[in-house]
This record gives sequence, C-alpha cells and structure tokens, in this order.
Amino acid sequence: MTITIATASQQAGQIQGEGDSRAATIFASSFGKDPRFAAFFRSMQAYQNAFAAGSTTMVLSPDSDFFKYFKQGPNAR
Repeated sequence: MTITIATASQQAGQIQGEGDSRAATIFASSFGKDPRFAAFFRSMQAYQNAFAAGSTTMVLSPDSDFFKYFKQGPNAR
C-alpha cells in the first residue's frame, strides 16, 4: 500500500509540474500578444492569493482597481 501511495504522489507531482510549466508557457506567449489578457490573468492570481486563507477580510472601495474585473469582466481597461 505504501509503495502505491508513494508512486501515485510522485506521479501527481510530476503531472502538476507539467501543467504548471505549460500554463507558464501559455501565459508568457500570450503576454506579448494580448496585454489585456496578461493583466486579467495577473488579477485572477491576485484574487486567488488574497482569498486563499478562506477568512480574508478586506476593506476597499468598491471602485478599487482590485475589483475591476468583478464589475467589467476580462475586457476591463
């Protein structure tokens, strides 16, 4: 059982690493093609990091740039 779990964990880590690498490659190639996408993607990462703890409290103006994609979607400027 231990060997099976260890093998599965190793494979999962390898697959995740390959996925992360592919995502980074796609992001890097898109950055030069569409700067709006790059800004949108960075904002999505910021949202994910800001709310990762699950009990985050933020005091921001509703007009804050931090939330522009919530109101305007990926075409926000």
